[in-house]
Amino acid sequence: MSGSDDPTSGSTVSPSPADAESAATQPVVPAPAQPVVQAVVQPPLQAPADVEPPIEGSVSRALGEVRGRLGDLERLGGAEVEQAEDRLRPIWQQATKGEHRLPVAAAVAVAIALQLALPNRLSMHPVLLLPVLETALLVGLVAANPKRIDRESRVLRSASLTLIAIITIDNIWAAAHLIQRLINGTMASTAEPLLASGASVYLTNVIVFGLWYWELDRGGPVGRLMGRNPYPDFLFSQMTNDNLAPPDWRPTFVDYLYTSFTNAMAFSPTDVLPLTRWAKTLMAVQAGVALGTVALVVARAVNILK
Repeated sequence: MSGSDDPTSGSTVSPSPADAESAATQPVVPAPAQPVVQAVVQPPLQAPADVEPPIEGSVSRALGEVRGRLGDLERLGGAEVEQAEDRLRPIWQQATKGEHRLPVAAAVAVAIALQLALPNRLSMHPVLLLPVLETALLVGLVAANPKRIDRESRVLRSASLTLIAIITIDNIWAAAHLIQRLINGTMASTAEPLLASGASVYLTNVIVFGLWYWELDRGGPVGRLMGRNPYPDFLFSQMTNDNLAPPDWRPTFVDYLYTSFTNAMAFSPTDVLPLTRWAKTLMAVQAGVALGTVALVVARAVNILK
């Protein structure tokens, strides 16, 4: 048996002519084309202008809440600080209730009565003009604030200042004429009328300047009531030491009347100190009027009695 017939041999079997011819005549089918995959790049999504991104929106909301909480704490803290400051301030610097009208009205009524008691030669003419005007102003002020002086009004304050000014002018007129007649020797030749006239002028001087101090210190009674001006024009002893008076102490008309009386008696401040220029000027004028009246009246009366 020959080697070409053995199927297990390692020789290569060449194709037959017929197979080669048939393979040459078959058409060549091209391989299918692979599809070209193009990457389509999508543009990034953008949020609308009026819509915040989720993370930024949450951060903004958190910051807004924090700012709101801080604002609430600041307001609460500011209110507490103001309340603490009010508690620490003395009562005379805080808003309080108004003073009673009665002491002031009584003092003005006494001043009017003292002016009416003066001799006609020491009064401004017509004699009843100023007392009637003063009485009308007093009645109007009492009708506006019958119990307590707690009503703020420019009209009422102007009326009060006008009333005090009229009493002042009338009393200065009487004091000047009294001193002039004492110097000229044309006053009464007896001691009783002379001492009565001098006492009337002196006491009216005390009342009217007490009214001035009361009306002008720290903006007047209503200004002190509201506690707007922390700087006093008169320094009372109770303002310098809390242990000298009750916690609710504040100066009233009686305190200013006493200040006027001691200034007229000593011709200088005593336990109450004037701090502003107008207060010092008024106290100087009052001391001058009191000194001239007392010195000349007493000297003349002693001379007459001898």
